[in-house]
Amino acid sequence: MKIIILGTAWPYRGGLSAFNERLARQYQQEGHEVEIVTFTLQYPSFLFPGKTQYSEEPAPEDLKITRKLNAINPFSWISTGLYIKRQKPDLVITKFWLPFMAPALGTANRVAKHKGTRRISILDNLIPHEKRPGDKLFAKYFVNSVDGMVAMSKSVLADVDLFDPGHKKPRTFCPHPLYDHYGATISRKEALDLIGLRENQHYVLFFGFIRDYKGLDLLLEAMADERMEQMGVKLIVAGEFYGDPKPYMEQIKRLDLSSRVVMHTDFIPDHEVNRYFCAADLVAQPYKTATQSGVTQIAFHFEKPMLVTNVGGLPEIVPDGKVGFVVEPDAQQIADAIVTFFNDYWEVRLTEGVREEKRKYLWTNMTSAINKL
Repeated sequence: MKIIILGTAWPYRGGLSAFNERLARQYQQEGHEVEIVTFTLQYPSFLFPGKTQYSEEPAPEDLKITRKLNAINPFSWISTGLYIKRQKPDLVITKFWLPFMAPALGTANRVAKHKGTRRISILDNLIPHEKRPGDKLFAKYFVNSVDGMVAMSKSVLADVDLFDPGHKKPRTFCPHPLYDHYGATISRKEALDLIGLRENQHYVLFFGFIRDYKGLDLLLEAMADERMEQMGVKLIVAGEFYGDPKPYMEQIKRLDLSSRVVMHTDFIPDHEVNRYFCAADLVAQPYKTATQSGVTQIAFHFEKPMLVTNVGGLPEIVPDGKVGFVVEPDAQQIADAIVTFFNDYWEVRLTEGVREEKRKYLWTNMTSAINKL
């Protein structure tokens, strides 16, 4: 097949780029011709200050990436659609995550319509974590521009009914595949040496962009529990601040956590991701809202037990008591779960569960789900 993936890719960085590029490589491995059509402007600074992050890595030589789409320029939406239409692809795949992008992506998909072309979307969210006026209208506009949808959580699959109540468009569920491109597993000692940490501590990892809905404030509150200090538990925060870091830094100071929280808040390059996961005993995602998260799939790859909150699709991906713990987004429950993990020797049991469960998240499952639609 000739396939075009429409969405974020190099030179942008982050989970969306990582997903689309990994999906492109999977289809290439399966013998297909793949091109990614990405943005010239993704997040306008006057609406999303500080959001656009560019990769410092050179363009990947094994991928064909074409930059055409401007998120706020309607002429580019049309020209992008016409470009795709001229390629006569068998399949157009669009990763959708934010209603703001619906006019650009939805228009490009409409214009790209061609006899023999199937337009499929992979849905991160339809209703975003941080809601804005017009979100539902924009989401409906996008849903109407594609021929079928793959939702990566059952909660998002249920949301599709709000925009296609008659089930006119086929849809299916396929969980987020493993992020398996962040390097090999290394020993805990080597990982800690690379980060500059001591071995005789327990480490909980919070990884990824720091945004309010991800609940770092709840995790910091949990870290203030006196049992954490008694047990030698430290928190590693690895990822960039999406907004103002001041409230978090003030919270760390107020709770007297400076000696027990390790802040690595620059962007973590792909080749350094493995050291943070291999150093950690437990990966925490104390989200206040969620659909699914790529962080869980990195944890699966490195076979790390997880602590997640009971929101969105996270409990679907992290079965409680098998690969981790599921708690409510409450600082006390988070603290209790961390104490249980380290006190009751859960690490071995949960790690075995992770090894078994990760088999569900192969990239071939995702390409198969798309192809069936």
